[in-house]
Amino acid sequence: MAKASGSVIGGMLLIAGSCIGAGMLGLPIVTGFAGFFPSLLMFFVAWVFMTATALLLVEVNGWFSKQVNLLSMSDNTLGKWGKNLCWVTYLFLFYALLVAYISGSGSLVSTMFQNSFSVKFPIWVGSLFFVILFGWVVYLGTRRVDHVNRGLMFGKIGFFILLIIVGVHFLRPGLLLRTEPKYAFSALPLLVIAFGFHNMIPSLTAYLNGDLKRVRITIIGGSLMAFVIYLIWEILVLGIVPLWGPNGLIASLRHDQEASQAIAAIVRSPAISIFSQGLAFFAILTSFLAQALSLVHFLADGFKINYKKQESVGLCILALAPPLILSLIYPQLFFKALNFAGGICAVVLFGILPVLMVWIGRYRNQTSSGYQVPGGKSTLIGVLVVAVFIFILQLASMLGYHFVPDPHSLPRGM
Repeated sequence: MAKASGSVIGGMLLIAGSCIGAGMLGLPIVTGFAGFFPSLLMFFVAWVFMTATALLLVEVNGWFSKQVNLLSMSDNTLGKWGKNLCWVTYLFLFYALLVAYISGSGSLVSTMFQNSFSVKFPIWVGSLFFVILFGWVVYLGTRRVDHVNRGLMFGKIGFFILLIIVGVHFLRPGLLLRTEPKYAFSALPLLVIAFGFHNMIPSLTAYLNGDLKRVRITIIGGSLMAFVIYLIWEILVLGIVPLWGPNGLIASLRHDQEASQAIAAIVRSPAISIFSQGLAFFAILTSFLAQALSLVHFLADGFKINYKKQESVGLCILALAPPLILSLIYPQLFFKALNFAGGICAVVLFGILPVLMVWIGRYRNQTSSGYQVPGGKSTLIGVLVVAVFIFILQLASMLGYHFVPDPHSLPRGM
């Protein structure tokens, strides 16, 4: 591995692109209750936490001489129970994300048709149309998804830039000064998903030819890019959308309306409406294609099905039918599914498991490589405490207990 390969800048863009997807649309709605400055602090906490856990996975990855996946890493360090836990949480994570994207797509497609053609149809019709059309693209295989995704990424970037250029004229700086710090912690589960790129680390390490120093630079730089873009988006939305009102943050959360729809409803500018809906559509679609294809490949690996030019019809149905059915039965699941994915699945898979793998590998098995995350046991304990806190926070919320103030628990009359 003496010869360097791959591009650090290219790797950073892969990391940033993996982070910036449909989850970004919900960030300002969930974090906005606390206000901009408390949210800024939570963004920083989530970025530090997820970057630290990513670097722990880099350390574990360095113990292997060949490319491995998270299943192999957990099996080698934690044994069969670790591999099984990784398998289950990985599967639940992708299903939860697909539920969120399908639910969000149904609402978005319905709104776009109503605004463009004055045709109103139920949200479930939009979800079904979305899954059939783009599920077919997934079936066509990795190469076709790659080609489609490139064009979609240009569309997403273009609409984001246009939305900023036009939207900045509608900013009301006074809205950014409002603070309610008590609601800040409730956004952590969604913020975890916003910085979730950890499943890419084995592939990224191989892409950079095992150079762990370049991998670390790529991870820090790529996640920092996402951090900056999120903050720009946060300023734009929270500077336009008020807390109260028929299209404010509270109403948006209750009606499962993401940030782009809230901006379009508040500003009522044709350009803003087009740009915001375009951003939302491309963000959801790029996320859907990436996660759906990843889930199909994960299932193929689990069932030992050999790769073909086109994906297996059965695996595509297995990957897409359960989240489609769930989103048709419960159409307003965008935020709940994202919170479950972040607070439960991603925290276990990308937060708790990396700490356990490093602890056992480093201190019990005495395994070492060319890189070790600094801070010793104190760092591992600190990361584990944060991970367990987020896990308990989300689990308690799902059970109806709110030991920190939660916007979902606000009285209906407010």
